Amino acid sequence: MNVSRRQATISRHERIRKGLSGTPERPRLSIYRSNNHIVAQVIDDVAQHTLVAASSLEAEVRSAVGFTGNSEASAKVGALIAERAIAKGITRVVFDRGGNLYHGRVQALAEAAREAGLDF
Repeated sequence: MNVSRRQATISRHERIRKGLSGTPERPRLSIYRSNNHIVAQVIDDVAQHTLVAASSLEAEVRSAVGFTGNSEASAKVGALIAERAIAKGITRVVFDRGGNLYHGRVQALAEAAREAGLDF
């Protein structure tokens, strides 16, 4: 059976999410990646509430980098999400790569968030 790349990502995400859940003590860092942008959210799944968010759509990131669909922009978003989370008192998270492979832009975001102080 031929499955599209998008359908494979969705299947992987569903499989991963069965075992991941964000709590108030350790919320979930969720990643969404499109061709042109990347979005990161820190989510408390118990309260069903987004605590912190950062995106390559924000003017702060867009002005720092020219094109928002590359690893450089992802690293900026990772550092920004970590900075905002730490400002809210969140230092430990569970990483949800959103069904994407841990490579390229997803890896750049994760490593930048770790370097900025998030623990996962």
